[in-house]
Amino acid sequence: MHVISTEEQDIVAAVERFVDAEVRPVARDLEHANAYPEDIIEQMKTMGMFGLAVGEPHAQTKVSTQCYALVTEELSRGWMSLAGAIGSHTVVSKLIGDYGTEEQRNHYLPKLATGELRAAMALTEPGGGSDLQAMRTTARREGESYVINGGKTWITNGRRADVVALLCKTDPDADPGHRGVSVLLVEKVPGFTVSRDLGKLGYKGVESCELTFDDCRVPAGALLGTEEGRGFGQMMHGLEVGRIQVAARAVGVARAAFEDALRYAQERESFGRPIYQHQAVGNHLADMATKLTAARQIVLYAASKFDSGQRSDMEAGMAKLFASEAAMEITTNAMRVHGGYGYSPEFDVERYFRDAPLMIIGEGTNEIQRDIITRQLVARGGL
Repeated sequence: MHVISTEEQDIVAAVERFVDAEVRPVARDLEHANAYPEDIIEQMKTMGMFGLAVGEPHAQTKVSTQCYALVTEELSRGWMSLAGAIGSHTVVSKLIGDYGTEEQRNHYLPKLATGELRAAMALTEPGGGSDLQAMRTTARREGESYVINGGKTWITNGRRADVVALLCKTDPDADPGHRGVSVLLVEKVPGFTVSRDLGKLGYKGVESCELTFDDCRVPAGALLGTEEGRGFGQMMHGLEVGRIQVAARAVGVARAAFEDALRYAQERESFGRPIYQHQAVGNHLADMATKLTAARQIVLYAASKFDSGQRSDMEAGMAKLFASEAAMEITTNAMRVHGGYGYSPEFDVERYFRDAPLMIIGEGTNEIQRDIITRQLVARGGL
């Protein structure tokens, strides 16, 4: 059911080789230093990873969402933060490609495809969390400009992004509230401040920032598309691919943890035999492999649903929910297999364990995913 083209298989294989040669040897040191992976990001640009969702005429290669998910898995197998560098960038590229004016597409997409311009999306607010309709950031129309006031938080790539897809209220009095929400494409102009980087348990190296807008004035042409009030639906569609990407990250982290655990269980001996021969350890490996396989399949299923053009918010939510919960369990069990060494920063398992919770929380918490799934089950009359 999940078939990608020969060309796409070659792309995934190239990323796999890149991760093995350039990422895995340095990821531990970069992660522990919380260092931005400048050299790796530049290589990712050269390989075309920032343009995988753009396509012609603005980029040479546009891949299926299934291929994009497999590329994400490979990157995350090496270091999950690298997938974060292209995650929101890809969502914004798709938003502009799907909803932008011809002028916006011609202006942004060629440079987003090469990574010359970097993109971020700004949804979450300090007091709002997952309740996006409760946002307080506003954009007031004044002549040929919008004047933005408010703040956003936990914005991946916020400091290095050149353009931010900002979800805000252009009509605060709209009822229901989502009809007053728009997306503005905001560049780094006066009144837009990246106030601070937020510390994190994992997901190191790539910044997560607070953004402040204080009478920030942008041209009216910054509105995504031509009509106000469309932003909530636009962003929800963009988040479908975003959630598939986060689910694929979870698969990559889980795969790295499983592969390390399987290798360690064959090398490590106790009571005169390799520890995988002890049933307690062998059962962990069997469960890890089964859930990893299931997680990859549900991610590819959601990706194929998205590519079909059908509504896929339920499928993306299922993929994100299942894969992230599986990753949390698999990384925990990989630590169990490693015993005390799993708790040591000299092994990568502790990094996987710290990175895994991000996928449970990011791109809409798993509690939100369950709500989405339930509503769609009722609306669609079941599965």
